[in-house]
This record gives sequence, C-alpha cells and structure tokens, in this order.
Amino acid sequence: MKSLAIAHLPRDARDTLFHLLVVGWTILPHASNLPPWCIALASLVLLWRARLAVNNGALPSRWVVALGLALACVLTLWSERTLLGKEAGVTMLVVLISLKTLELRARRDAMVMFFLGFFLVLTHFLYSQSLLVALSMLISVWGLLTALVLSHMPVGRPPLLRAGTIAARAALLGAPIMIALFVLFPRFGPLWGMPQDAGGRTGLSGSLRMGGIAELANDDSVALRVRFLGAVPPPEQRYFRGPVLSNFNGREWSRQQIAPEFSRPGMAYLQLTGKPLRYEMTLEASRLALLPLLEITPQRLGAAPELENYIAQQRPDLEWTTDRPVTERIRFEASAWLQHRHGPPDFMPSLAPFLQLPDGHSPRTRAWAQAWRNAPERSGSDTPGLVRDLLKHIRQDSFSYTLEPGSYGGDAIDEFWLQRKLGFCEHFAASFVFIMRSLQIPARIVTGYQGTDPEPVDGYYVVRQSHAHAWAEVWHRGTGWARVDPTTAVAPERINASRNLVLPQGLMAVALQNVDPLMAAQMRAAWEALNNRWNQYVLNYSRGQQFDLLRALGVSAPNWQDLAYVLFLLLTATALAGAGWALWDRHRQDPWQRLQRRVQQTLSSLGVTVLPHHPPRARALAVRSQLGTAGEPLAATLDALDQSRYASPQSGKPDARWWRGFSAAAAQIKGRVKDHVKDRTGAPG
Repeated sequence: MKSLAIAHLPRDARDTLFHLLVVGWTILPHASNLPPWCIALASLVLLWRARLAVNNGALPSRWVVALGLALACVLTLWSERTLLGKEAGVTMLVVLISLKTLELRARRDAMVMFFLGFFLVLTHFLYSQSLLVALSMLISVWGLLTALVLSHMPVGRPPLLRAGTIAARAALLGAPIMIALFVLFPRFGPLWGMPQDAGGRTGLSGSLRMGGIAELANDDSVALRVRFLGAVPPPEQRYFRGPVLSNFNGREWSRQQIAPEFSRPGMAYLQLTGKPLRYEMTLEASRLALLPLLEITPQRLGAAPELENYIAQQRPDLEWTTDRPVTERIRFEASAWLQHRHGPPDFMPSLAPFLQLPDGHSPRTRAWAQAWRNAPERSGSDTPGLVRDLLKHIRQDSFSYTLEPGSYGGDAIDEFWLQRKLGFCEHFAASFVFIMRSLQIPARIVTGYQGTDPEPVDGYYVVRQSHAHAWAEVWHRGTGWARVDPTTAVAPERINASRNLVLPQGLMAVALQNVDPLMAAQMRAAWEALNNRWNQYVLNYSRGQQFDLLRALGVSAPNWQDLAYVLFLLLTATALAGAGWALWDRHRQDPWQRLQRRVQQTLSSLGVTVLPHHPPRARALAVRSQLGTAGEPLAATLDALDQSRYASPQSGKPDARWWRGFSAAAAQIKGRVKDHVKDRTGAPG
C-alpha cells in the first residue's frame, strides 16, 4: 500500500491534494443547503481526483467530464425544477468546481479553479451570515490564496507553510482596504438585508393548538436580545407581546380578522401612565410578519420602532405586524409603558367576537363553569373577583405544570380541566379563556415570550425560544383589557424568576454538569457574547451608523455624496501610500533572483555566455564548455548551488558562504587570464 504522506509525494500531487482539500472544505457547509445527490457527486469526484493525484494516474477525457455535467443538469432540473435561481445556481456551481478538478492540466485551469472557489465562498452568505460561516469561509479564502501563491512558484518545492505565510501576509495587507469599503461603502436597502439567514424560525405562530408551545419549550436557540436603556424591569414584567388569538374552532385558536370599522388605532383605547422604558432589541429572523415587542409599545409618542427595510404597524389588539415576513436579523429601538390600560371601558360590538365559542365543544367544562359561577360564595362577584377565584381554584386544586402532559383528544379542554390537569402554559391560558367566555366575559389568548435569561450577556438580556409563553387577557367593565397569567397560579417561579422547565437530560449532559455545573453555562455565555458583537457591529452595521461616523468626523449634515468623497479620498491616500512603499521597497527582491543576476554578471565578465533564465546546473555546463578544466572549480560551486536551491527541504535563503567560495573561484580564473595576457604581450614576469 502506497504511503499517503504528503512529504513523500511529488510536488504536483501534493499541491493538487491541498487544493482538493480547500475545495472540499469550501463545499462542506453547503451540505445542509443543497440536494444530497449534489454533495455525494462532488465528494465522489474529489475523491477520484485525489486518487489520480496519489497514483499519478491519467486524467479522464473531456467526454467523461461532459457526461458528468449533463448528468448534473438533469439532476438539478429534477430536484429544483429549474436551472435558474439561487438553489439551482449554487448546485451547478458546486458541481462545476468539482468537475473542473478533473481538468487540471495547465496553469490556466488552476486559475479558473481559484476564481470559481472565491465565487463559491460568496454563495455561503446567501444562506447564512453567522459567525461560524464567516470563520469557515475565512479559512477557505486563506487556502485558496495559498494555492494561488503555490501556482506562482513554479520552481522547486516550496513548503506549504511558506506559501501559507505569504498568503496570510497578502490578506493582512488588503484588510485595511476591505475594512474601509465595509465601513464607508453606501448601503442601499434592501440589498444589505440580503442574503437571508435560512435558519430563521420562531416559537410563535398565528395559531395555537394544545401542546404547541410545549414542543418548543426545550429549544434554547436565541429568539431576540434586548438591552434596557433605563431601569431593568423585574422578570414578571418582561412580557413580549406576539400574536393575539381570538377565534376558536374547537381545536385551534387563531387571529381575529380585523373588520374595517374596527381597524382604527383609536379602537385600542390605550391609556399610558408612568414613565416610558426605552429599550433596544435585536430580533432574529422569524419568517413571520410580526414583532414581539415589550408590552406595551404604542404606535405613537415616538415609541414605535423605526425599521430600515420593513414597514411596522400595530393592530387594534396591540399586536405589531410587518409588511412581510422578517427573514433577516433586525435591530431597532422602541419605548414601552409597563403601566397601561387598553380597551373600551364599556361593552361595544367590537367585543362580541371575544365571547364566541364553538357549539357543542367541551360541554362538561361549560357546565362546570356555570355551576362554579352560581355557587353562593360567588353571588354578586364582579369580573375581577371571578378572576381571583378561578386563579385560586387552579392554585388549590391538583393542577400540575409540566412539559410532558401527553396528547389530548378532541375535547382537550374537558380532558385537561376535569380529568388529567397536566399541562403547559397554553393549556392553562386556553382553558381560562374558555371558562371566561362560558361566563359571558370577553377574553382572548395572547402569545409571545415571557422572561429572559437571568444575567445579561454584553449588556443584552437573551430571550430564547424556550421563553415562548401564552397568557390570557380578560375584559373588565370600566377598565378594559387586563392581563391574567394563569401560569402564576400553578408555577409562579416560571414568571417571577424566568425559571423554565427542562426535559430530562442525557447521560453526557448530566456527567458534564457533575464535573463543573457552571462550565456549560459560561461557555454558552461567552459564545453568545461573541455572536452578539458580530451581530451588532458587523451584520447590523447600517447607513445610519455610517452617517453617525461622518458626524463624528465633523460633517454636520452627512449624505451619500459626503460618504463617497470620504471613501474616494481614503482609497486615493491608500493607493499613494502603496505606491510610495513600492518605490521604497523596490530593492527588496527574491534573494535567489538577486544571486542569479550577480552570478550572471560575474560569468559575463569571465566571457561565459548565459541567459537570465538558465538554472545553476545549465550555467555549470556553460562554464565547463567555455572555460574547460580551468573552470572546473567554478562549475563545482554552481553544482552545489543547484543542489541547495532544489534540495528537499529547500533552504530559505542563499548561503553567504557559497557566494564567497564562488567569488574566490572566479577571482582565480580572472588572475589566470591576466597572467596569460601578460605572457603573450611580453610583460615582465
């Protein structure tokens, strides 16, 4: 079996394997985005090309490559139904760069590979702009630059470390220009909102079924980050309002379709008291047209969020929506009033939908509600009193708060309220609203997020998908809608301390916690802090921040022209500085090239004709043929230079001792020539 050690392979094989490794690394993150056949085909082609490189085998004919391309076209049409668009285009690009490795016959083929590789790097950001993807592609860029440097070193066997160092130095020299372009190049929305992060999702939706939120409560992915610009509210006041669900068909709660006559903002009857709380929110992509803002954030008094690429609007039920799904990470500031009242003080036709229940659904719970309401101790109770008594019933009865209540049947409310009494927040909220409506009291479900992680990360409190929550709103005559969270009656620590339930952990997680219970939390906090900085300072860098930078530089009223002027002046200054450095550094060349030029000048002075491209071995042959035995010592030094230049491992610089030996041998030949001339002219000996 042949050894695969790179050190024992010819240079062509070694460089090819390195290039294949870089291509494979660049393709790898696409494994979750592209059809399985595409990744499988690319892997097979790369492995085949690696085997040919190791065995020094002949490359396949162009007909084989053409057949592979035709097969890829057919499979792309089969899986994507088109050859156009993002998915089909990236799929074909991955196949093309893989097949191109089978045509690495000349330097121009390698150049095509390099630039296809750089283009492939860009395609990853069509799917995700995360920090991990950026770091992965940074390695790909370095690898492609290293391969490009190797292709410009046709002589000898330069070490990969040396080529990689040159590539890294070149990238670092270009970094200031890249940063300047990033900071100053104008952002034209919505261009900078693309590419979209395909991972965006949310624990919320426009509908709710029993158990829907419980299924997401063990998802620790980040939903949003919030930084309070004033006093930090206690956990029990951190409600982030999402979809308001009013319609119930017996199985599912859904949003109410707002009638035109009830769609005016004034229908909310919003009254704000106390001081506003300013906050900054970074919302992850949710792919839903909604904003889960801190309750209550009104659409007036300068409190509404200002979004660059979206139009935000508040419904009469105070739910915030956007003109299209949020498919990218967005950051904004807004203000909330934690002390508020909303809703009409007197009964109006707009409240009628919040009394409706499907006929024949959960009859036993309806009967229980009527019997409970007619009890002597509740005679004459108003709505606040009934709410208090119902929360007391939940607290004192055998209800349990759990992530694993099991599945419920068609009459889920009857089964939950009267039999099993095991549920998550949506079970309690839905049953509470159902009972209120059975008593002819308007009520509705509000979903969103409640609470945050206990400690901030980089000043930002993290709200996870596991903080998804459902609560109730009950209408009170004279005051309007009031929030009622039945979860507080059965699991007050969930609200007051943001303490979420967790499913039983696996053996490995338990073992790690037994070794160091804080290690996992600290590592996650450090990584999320790094991710947050990446999001804040890179992905969310906006044109507003560009103008703020110009104001800091002294521009009173910055605009696009000022931004272009500053960028032009900076690039011009950089170009002039680069030209000046090149003039100053022009004497610095490859030491081997300088030595070759000095050797050529010395040989020319001895009458030996050599060309600039001749290697030391060819120059030794020229010395022997033109100077005969007298030039043998000089030719021997050239042979030694050839061995040093092309030996493995190659020395980094010419040996200064060699030049002294070469100069001494040349001086001896010059001395003999002078003595011979004196003898022929009769000069005294």
